[in-house]
Amino acid sequence: MLERLNQIYPIRYTAFFVAMAGLCLSALMALAGAGQVGWLLLFGALTAIGAYDLQQQHHAILRNYPIIGHLRFMLEYIRPEIRQYFLESETDAAPFSRAQRSLVYARAKGQSDKRPFGTQLDVRALGYEWLTHSIAPSHLETHDFRVSVGGDQCTQPYAMSLFNVSAMSFGALSANAIMALNQGAKLGGFAHDTGEGSISSHHRVHGGDLIWEIGSGYFGCRDAQGNFDPEKFAAQARDPQVKMVEIKLSQGAKPGHGGVLPGPKVTPEIAQARGVPEGVDCVSPAAHSRFSTPLELMAFVQELRTLSQGKPVGMKLCIGHPWEWFGIVHAMLHTGIRPDFIVIDGAEGGTGAAPLEFSDHMGTPMQEGLRLVHNTLVGVGLRAHIRLGASGKIISAFDVARTLALGADWCNSARGFMFALGCIQAQTCHTGNCPTGVTTQDPKRQIALVVPDKAQRVLHFHHHTLEALKELLEAAGLHQPQDLALRHIMRRVSDTESKPLSDLFTQLPANALLEDAGALPAPYHQYPLASASRFA
Repeated sequence: MLERLNQIYPIRYTAFFVAMAGLCLSALMALAGAGQVGWLLLFGALTAIGAYDLQQQHHAILRNYPIIGHLRFMLEYIRPEIRQYFLESETDAAPFSRAQRSLVYARAKGQSDKRPFGTQLDVRALGYEWLTHSIAPSHLETHDFRVSVGGDQCTQPYAMSLFNVSAMSFGALSANAIMALNQGAKLGGFAHDTGEGSISSHHRVHGGDLIWEIGSGYFGCRDAQGNFDPEKFAAQARDPQVKMVEIKLSQGAKPGHGGVLPGPKVTPEIAQARGVPEGVDCVSPAAHSRFSTPLELMAFVQELRTLSQGKPVGMKLCIGHPWEWFGIVHAMLHTGIRPDFIVIDGAEGGTGAAPLEFSDHMGTPMQEGLRLVHNTLVGVGLRAHIRLGASGKIISAFDVARTLALGADWCNSARGFMFALGCIQAQTCHTGNCPTGVTTQDPKRQIALVVPDKAQRVLHFHHHTLEALKELLEAAGLHQPQDLALRHIMRRVSDTESKPLSDLFTQLPANALLEDAGALPAPYHQYPLASASRFA
């Protein structure tokens, strides 16, 4: 019991235990009729606990909710019994299971992520997956896996980590959350995607590597009418802290859907970062105004590459109409212009707020979208020139391994790093009432998130996840992440049968996607012929 309690309240919190003991004693005295002395002791003990909670820097919940916040940790201590008889199982996911969140918390805090008594997953359940292992394990020297991003049309390639912070804007996240993520990225040598809200002053504080995402609102590089401004773009893109530029075509949680940040939420800091008027509705259109065809998109890619002085330029999208993606490939072949990278965002991705129908039923899941993009590029001979990233509910090292096997060169995680910051999945991101200070602009709430402490947790989560990936690769007898292939991942498809992913994902014939859609296997044979001169 003491060991379990120590995980929740480390022994260094001696002052807290003294105050809690005083609280219990004074409560007993008050109840026993000790009069004013007992009540004064009770008041003093509560005051001491509240003062301690406001000063400590390890629990954002307690900084925002002194005294009553301890109820959460008390329930956390007895949760196995409560959950076993009354609530959810360890593996119920909504959208992330307690087991997934606990894994992140443990790794972020540098605690043991080991588990006794075997798996809690049902290995006979449909969809259960595993990585096949080798009788002759390998040995890898380091877990600091890197991939070089930047093709032959790029003059400033970037050596990218295999696990990075996915796109989350300042405005969606608090200033303290942005600073903690970026400091963690700086300490760990991995990348921090700005999201489409552009580069704020908080991204600059610690100097961590940035991927600047350019959305349809062109925030940070727009004129007064909301159109793309080349001069403003060049001024920011040439900053050494910006390592890559990413054109956001769509995001998995609400593809094809624009957004509006109401005027009252457009604070001076947000207005400055985005280049919009303070206090006025900030609109993110559903579509870009700079281009309207695949050919124009390729021209925009080249323009950004030139303006940034040769930095890697790519795009992020959730796959929708497959023929529109094929049209983009047509445009690459027709113009000879290629993006340096493509990030495939899955429909299972998260966002601060989205219509339920979009979250549940719009867009292609990451695995299917990633495999389609990978197969297409292989088929037309472009895969060696274009790096692929992927995002969508990536939490554990196995998630990373499976995504790499499906064709990705690296993975991004948003909610995983939010958990590392202390997010408890309260799912109040859209209300401004985040209890941990991660997704709020309320200065009183976000001050609970202590940047140096949370930056260390971000660093640890990244470090331990890649360390676990190294161990998986070694157990599989592989020598580098690029050795992972579909044949290494098995999936149960019935009570009596399992198959490697190589048998489950359609292998597309080379060039057939562009030459004769009717010759493709189902369901691809029903697609219209792609065009580089139009999207729809």
